[in-house]
Amino acid sequence: MPAIEQQFVTLGLGAEVFAVPVEFVREILDYAQPFAIPEGPDYLLGLTDVRGRATPTLDLRRKLGLPPAPPTLSTRILVMDVPLEGRTLSLGLVADRVIEVASYATDRIEDPPEIGVPWRSDYIRGVVREASGFVVLFDLARLLTSQDAAALPLEAAA
Repeated sequence: MPAIEQQFVTLGLGAEVFAVPVEFVREILDYAQPFAIPEGPDYLLGLTDVRGRATPTLDLRRKLGLPPAPPTLSTRILVMDVPLEGRTLSLGLVADRVIEVASYATDRIEDPPEIGVPWRSDYIRGVVREASGFVVLFDLARLLTSQDAAALPLEAAA
């Protein structure tokens, strides 16, 4: 039986390359400073206006425990619609850069490493080996836990 191809949007955080399933990406925006929300988690940058809708925006670097970095001309916000516990969570994820849409055969996706990575491995669905290194595939449901959803503004979790 041939392997199934899955499409992912690849993004960079520093030298690391991560990927999210393309079916969850609604659009990709140039970075604009989100409107701050007081007393939110440190990785919640605030709200971004996405076509008239307030969308909570997370800093992926902070969420993964990586050091923060100032936005550059390459910084992007991936607007995502993520199914989470029977509902759809709309949010923005800030990445240093968006690289491309890539297809990976399911038989190329390896199990996530248990140790030796600078971020929490329970957020990882798997890794794909490339000539230039590894592409780390996010498990979005684990990256965005129910506690995260509870910390977001109510409109976003609808």
